[in-house]
Amino acid sequence: MSVHLKRNLPIGSDVINELRRAAWKGLQGGDWNAVLAHSLGWICATDGDRLIGFVNVAWDGGAHAFLLDTTVHPDYQRQGLGRALVQEAVQHALEHGVEWLHVDYEDQLEPFYRSCGFRPTAAGLLHLTEDQAGQEDA
Repeated sequence: MSVHLKRNLPIGSDVINELRRAAWKGLQGGDWNAVLAHSLGWICATDGDRLIGFVNVAWDGGAHAFLLDTTVHPDYQRQGLGRALVQEAVQHALEHGVEWLHVDYEDQLEPFYRSCGFRPTAAGLLHLTEDQAGQEDA
C-alpha cells in the first residue's frame, strides 16, 4: 500500500462518484466540476492511481470554511486515513487565513470528528426541498 495525500489533484466527477458510491450506499453521482470550482481546495488520498479518500473544503471567501463530503473507501477505513485527510484540510484552511472551520455530521460520526479536534455546537438547518414542501401543506 502506497497511500499519498494530494491537494487539489485534477480529478473528474466520475472518479469522485465511484469512490462515494463505494463508501455511501445508495448515493447518486453529481457534477463535481461545479462544486470544486467554488472550493478553497480539496484533499485526495490515492493508492497508486486509485482514489481512496476525499474531502472538500468549501469557503465563504473570508473567515469561514466548511468540510464537506469526507469519504474513505471501505477497504481503507479504520486505518487513520480519514483523520489524515481532515488534518491536511485543516492545514490547507489555516494556510489560507481561515479562522473558523465548520463541519456537519450525523450523530454516529461525532467520535470521529471529536478525535479530529472539532467540538459540537448548536446550528440550524433548513432542508430546502423537503422542509419547504411540508410547510406548503400546513
